[in-house]
Amino acid sequence: MTVLVATTRAYTTHLKRSGALQSAGSFLLAGLILASLAILPDVVIPSMADAYLQVSVFVAATLAIFALIESRLKVGTDVLLERHQAWHVPIASVLGALPGCGGAVMVVTQFVNGRLSFGALVAVLTATMGDAAFLLLAQAPLHGMAIFAVGSIVGVLSGYTIDRLHGGDFMRPKRSQAALHCPEMSATAPGKIEFLWIAIALPGLILGILQLLQIDGDSLFGPFRAVLPTAYQPTQLLGAAGAVLSILMWSFTARGAENELSSGGGISQVIGTTNFVTAWVVVGFLVYEIGIHATGWDLAAIAGTWAPLVPLLAILVGFLPGCGPQIVVTTLYLAGTLPLSAQLGNAISNDGDALFPALALAPRAAVLATVYSAVPAVLVAYAIFLLIE
Repeated sequence: MTVLVATTRAYTTHLKRSGALQSAGSFLLAGLILASLAILPDVVIPSMADAYLQVSVFVAATLAIFALIESRLKVGTDVLLERHQAWHVPIASVLGALPGCGGAVMVVTQFVNGRLSFGALVAVLTATMGDAAFLLLAQAPLHGMAIFAVGSIVGVLSGYTIDRLHGGDFMRPKRSQAALHCPEMSATAPGKIEFLWIAIALPGLILGILQLLQIDGDSLFGPFRAVLPTAYQPTQLLGAAGAVLSILMWSFTARGAENELSSGGGISQVIGTTNFVTAWVVVGFLVYEIGIHATGWDLAAIAGTWAPLVPLLAILVGFLPGCGPQIVVTTLYLAGTLPLSAQLGNAISNDGDALFPALALAPRAAVLATVYSAVPAVLVAYAIFLLIE
């Protein structure tokens, strides 16, 4: 299982070298967030604090648990696929349902190498939620497990249907084609900036747990509260500081190797993914809060007014490559703005970061697989909409 993280690192490096990943977008997003902090501090600071203490610290804890499990199991996914060829579609679907993009990226690379059928590719792209799964698992674990189960089942049914329809060799690349190779995981010590990140995240996790238990975390700061601005509580300032640090680290590390702030192994993977999730969760929180407080929009009312179109819009957002837009959809679902039908439709239609290597290495198969994944997304989303909501 450790190969999942290694594969994610490998394909990210591949995309950076090929120019597919650009730094402009990350700096623009970070700049907009920080500009909103300066313009609307009374709205943005609490939103950042909530995003960090209610989401980011739990995402980091979840990632750390998964990284620990993967480092202990030491089972190569490529070996697993080679040994159980009759179970390729279910295995691909389960790997896709794993939180994060590592499992889906592994299946994509194995398809490009000719080891998996097109049905397995459709299954993994249907089942995966990408990094949005960490957010859902951390904030609503029961909902998350149910959505993962639905995605896995739909992925298996879709994969077998496609293989039955087109045959096992449909669009399968020749096995001689080279794809991505997984480098060895590094074991270097975390850098200074990462120790600062950990120094904020650990107390942030404690404060986040206290919030879940309905305990006032600000009482832990005692007399120190007297020297702080009366408008902001210690928990808000710590949470906002953690969010700003995560966003800055994410925007700078996106520039490439010359500006890498992360140099460690598993810890760096946890921090890097958490920073990415944090940036987009903050966007989701700000969209919700600014939409309510600054513009007077009631996003929930808007979603209710356009209720029949909301699942379709969420499905269309799922077509966008990457995990950022999907995290925004999940954030709005957790805030109660979007219904379950929209979340399920987006979860099934979105391909996470796995769509990047698929588009780079097998563009025709990637586009067709994405189109096929839209069919079960529409069926499931509108079945929930009509029968339950």
